[in-house]
Amino acid sequence: MVRNLIDRRAFMKAAGLGFVAALSQKGLAAAAETDAVFATAFQRRDGSYGAAIMTEQGSVVHSVVLPERGHDITFDPISRRSVIFARQPGTFAVVFDPAGKAAPVTIDSLEGRHFYGHGAFSPDGGLLYATENDFDNAAGMVGIYDARDKFRRIGEFPTYGVGPHELILLGDGRTLAVANGGIETHPDFGRAKLNLATMKPSFVFIDRLTGSLLEKHELPTKLHQLSIRHMDIDKNGTVWFGCQHEGPATETPLLVGKVERGKAFGLIDMPEKILGGFRNYIGSVAANRDAGTVAVSSPQGNAYAIIDAASGNVLSAKSLTEVCGLAPDGSGFLVSTGKGEIVAPGSNPVIEPDYVWDNHLLRIDTKLL
Repeated sequence: MVRNLIDRRAFMKAAGLGFVAALSQKGLAAAAETDAVFATAFQRRDGSYGAAIMTEQGSVVHSVVLPERGHDITFDPISRRSVIFARQPGTFAVVFDPAGKAAPVTIDSLEGRHFYGHGAFSPDGGLLYATENDFDNAAGMVGIYDARDKFRRIGEFPTYGVGPHELILLGDGRTLAVANGGIETHPDFGRAKLNLATMKPSFVFIDRLTGSLLEKHELPTKLHQLSIRHMDIDKNGTVWFGCQHEGPATETPLLVGKVERGKAFGLIDMPEKILGGFRNYIGSVAANRDAGTVAVSSPQGNAYAIIDAASGNVLSAKSLTEVCGLAPDGSGFLVSTGKGEIVAPGSNPVIEPDYVWDNHLLRIDTKLL
């Protein structure tokens, strides 16, 4: 799609001259066709790792090198910086400028800790919170980093569970939602799951200022092997979460749920055919607040579905090999795959043959850059 000169000028005004000036000619041409860019981790075909900023057409406009595989990315609109976290049990996070104007900064995990791949900034951009593993004590922790002092680690508090994965900040700017997957790991054993027989996942709300537990929700005992992993917030403030079943493949528990503070916590029904197609694994959850929908993906099942956030009904389900990354885009979702595909709403897949896209996508409005 070719945009006219007026559209190009509108983009420059919205994105900010600093961001535009930092892009290459190729990047400028690609970015001028969209009001948002998308961040994701990747692996190149030569085995190297990195994080990319790209357009919905799949054009990479900026990238940074990572020492190992990355997982999820968060963005602070105040400082205009992103942080990508190592895939568990990684011990690094990399702070980078999506526009490429500043050199990346590496955060090393504290001795005796490793990252779980997710984190979030405080509303003023002054603090970074990251899910971590106190692996010798099998305890989930939230590490606190001073974003205004070279991301110096200044404290921590518990997640009141084992194996915390995704962490998000609610709209009140104070409450953190944390998905405790319930799985015990230790770097001496790589990614081996050490407690499948006794795992106890939970979903918690924590006061980020005091570290105190506000609410804790647990699944029924019969679902103790249903690891709560990823989540997002819809336009009404409801948190939607996706699970990965660690029990027998012959079991097909519900995999998607929702929760609000002080209200019900539970899983939602899905048509058996769609649920079975996920093969007991939800890899990513994303909400499109403008459209009132939530998308969930399964790279194991090569499928993703879009859910109406108000009713909980599945609106559509599609097959796509190794699909996982999801981000709101227009009235739908941009999706990415482990085959290097990017699929925008209503468009044919675009393939970047040199890239294997990782699990998550983050939408960044260009006006924030």
